[in-house]
Amino acid sequence: MASSITKDNLSKGLLYAGSTALLWGFLAILLKIALNYVNAITLAWFRFAIAFVILTTILAIRDRKKLNLLKKPPKRAFLAGIALGFNYVGFITGIDHTTASNAQIFIQTGPLLLALSGIVIFKEKLSAIQLTGFLIALGGFAVFFNEQLGSLISEDQSAYITGSLMVIGAAISWACYAALQKSLVTTHNPQSLNIILFAVPGFMLLPFIDYTVFTQLSFGMWLVVIFLGLNTVLAYGALAEAFQYIEANKVAIVITLNPIITIITMSVFAYMEVEFIEPDVISLIGVLGALLVITGAILAVKR
Repeated sequence: MASSITKDNLSKGLLYAGSTALLWGFLAILLKIALNYVNAITLAWFRFAIAFVILTTILAIRDRKKLNLLKKPPKRAFLAGIALGFNYVGFITGIDHTTASNAQIFIQTGPLLLALSGIVIFKEKLSAIQLTGFLIALGGFAVFFNEQLGSLISEDQSAYITGSLMVIGAAISWACYAALQKSLVTTHNPQSLNIILFAVPGFMLLPFIDYTVFTQLSFGMWLVVIFLGLNTVLAYGALAEAFQYIEANKVAIVITLNPIITIITMSVFAYMEVEFIEPDVISLIGVLGALLVITGAILAVKR
């Protein structure tokens, strides 16, 4: 019986983590489109606001007891919410300065740092496979960065570097959030926690948003930004559930695959010569660097 339960938990965990990877794979593309009409901080706030309203409404209807955590939320949830807020703003701002595919590659610093935190903070042993993974990922970052940078004209290189650094900063924030979230779901309901995680950065960003942009959006763009809010609810809801069923390193392995979805989709868009998003073509050397990053990240979080 224990074996069957373990297999069942593994299947559920992988399904939830896979759902997160799929949603995040398309997220960067939609963010790049939306940034033509909404500034980064306002867009980040709107995603949190929509996610908070939807999740709170669902829990109020289906299981009101899960809202009780709002009466006395754990301090670590506030810290996780702040980290998640910095992650959103950094990632969206990074995408605004660079491309969707580039952002998806450099955000993989997050799972690497999450794995590294287990070694440094929790004194977990570093296996030979993990060490190899870290080295492969670092080499992949170097190859990808140099190839992408070299393909740009000089005036675009500064924006590319700035965007990449912002995404790396977002990855650091995500690693902090993920470590806190993993520790919290052992004692608290994941969806109850998500309400706090959406509310904290939502209030944090309130003074900096531009409300006027929402009066200028077309119907089609409203659909895009609303879906971005839904993406937040679904992706982080699935992520929190995945942490309940399987180990953090297995979750990290699955979500590390999401850049493949982004790169393939952007390549198809470039081939079709679509006009609603800037073409994002990666050379064969760049693709090799991206694959090295993804492969290295998978090995680094594997135990």
